[in-house]
Amino acid sequence: MMEGKIDLVLSGRDSARTRTHLALQSSATLSVMHGIKRTKVDAAAIAARREKEKEKLRAYLESEKEILDLKEANEWSEAALQLTEQFLNTNPEHYTIWNYRRDIFTKLVFVSWTPEDAYQRLVLDLRFTTSALKRYPKVYWIWNHRRWCLENTPSGPGTEPDSKGEEGIDGWKMAVWSQEVLLVEKMLSLDERNFHAWDYRRYILSHCPPSLRRSDADELAYTTRRIEKNHSNFSAWHQRSLVYTSLWKEDPSQRAPALDQEFELVKNALWMAPDDQSGWLYHRWLVGSGDDVTILEKEIGVIEELLEVEPESRWTLDTLVYYKRLLMKHRSEQGKRQLVEECRRSLETLCRIDPMRRRRYEDIGATL
Repeated sequence: MMEGKIDLVLSGRDSARTRTHLALQSSATLSVMHGIKRTKVDAAAIAARREKEKEKLRAYLESEKEILDLKEANEWSEAALQLTEQFLNTNPEHYTIWNYRRDIFTKLVFVSWTPEDAYQRLVLDLRFTTSALKRYPKVYWIWNHRRWCLENTPSGPGTEPDSKGEEGIDGWKMAVWSQEVLLVEKMLSLDERNFHAWDYRRYILSHCPPSLRRSDADELAYTTRRIEKNHSNFSAWHQRSLVYTSLWKEDPSQRAPALDQEFELVKNALWMAPDDQSGWLYHRWLVGSGDDVTILEKEIGVIEELLEVEPESRWTLDTLVYYKRLLMKHRSEQGKRQLVEECRRSLETLCRIDPMRRRRYEDIGATL
């Protein structure tokens, strides 16, 4: 039960402002939840907990002020580096302090330290962000800092190119980049729809050394595994569309044979989960603007088969109306009138089974 809330907005040196929210909770009432009786907490215990939270807040604000004072004084020291790490362990969303941390690297570590020491320090930062991502997997600034570490890994340890990238001039870079795909795939196994991890994975595959990059076939196989595990994994469908967009741009002749396979894959997903939007959105991407009448008519037939089994599936009806409206531009006046009547009947059913979007369906009907 929420007893009170402290909401402080700090301004001044931090242009973006730091918002600190501390919730003081109380279980001062007796209640029974899930068969467990909660005991009453006396007023003294509540007051003690509040005081403890206030002390945490004071310590937080003092630490923030100390670091921002150092930043304003252009203090580039290892001690300041340690302070930023301690603070970011508490609040990883304070991007001003992330920026200050990178400034210390730029003005101290990369200037005054040996390349090997600088490399080892960056490795420690990668470990630091790995630990942080386990607790805060959807904080932008942690992912951004990890990218920065990879992009600023110094050359070494050797001075000449090495065919395997182990001891040559790119040895350190190969060492840090080679772990990234494995790390992000492990994170996706824990939360398969974390779009931060998917975006980072795309970044890794496009920026890592060429010898570490995966083929389009490998990437499609990976997305297939993720989709087969969970048909509602929109990020995996989206990644698949990006791979094919690139492939078809390079070689348009690959599009037609790939479409047959993709329609079959997404058809299985639609039949397994007809009310999940992920597969439907990918299906619409495959159909595109509806210029290919053969594909459009075929897929309308597939959806009508599904509708016989799922007559009140919102996404099935909605997509059927969408495709029939596309088909109208390829029909004569008589054919259009028939499609309009079919769409109206589907829209009436949608208004009944999905009243929350009734106005939308009425607007579509008005445009027929």
